[in-house]
Amino acid sequence: MPRRPLVKSILTVAATVSLAALCTPSFASGTDASEIRFENHQFTPQSLTVPAGHALTIKVVNASNETIEFESFKLNREKALSPGESITVGLPALSAGNYDFYDDFHQDVREGSIVAK
Repeated sequence: MPRRPLVKSILTVAATVSLAALCTPSFASGTDASEIRFENHQFTPQSLTVPAGHALTIKVVNASNETIEFESFKLNREKALSPGESITVGLPALSAGNYDFYDDFHQDVREGSIVAK
């Protein structure tokens, strides 16, 4: 029995899976758009827009010389970061809306928000 149809089928499936992986958007890509920095006593960006309905990862970087606490009741996240430390915050698919975050150690720092659209 010839094996050519089986090999062709396997190659077709492999090509399809590879193409799908390349075309699927990645929201946890580690780009600047998915990073929140604490520096000069403020968060940058102040507002981060992310796609609603997709799980994502956000890197939080403490580029200051003071310990901060990245906290959000709406996201159910709370983590202290030492100077120079960074963390990766995994988030489930968010419903459309605003999700505030703040530095719980410094009440004078303006709140930021993650906006899922």
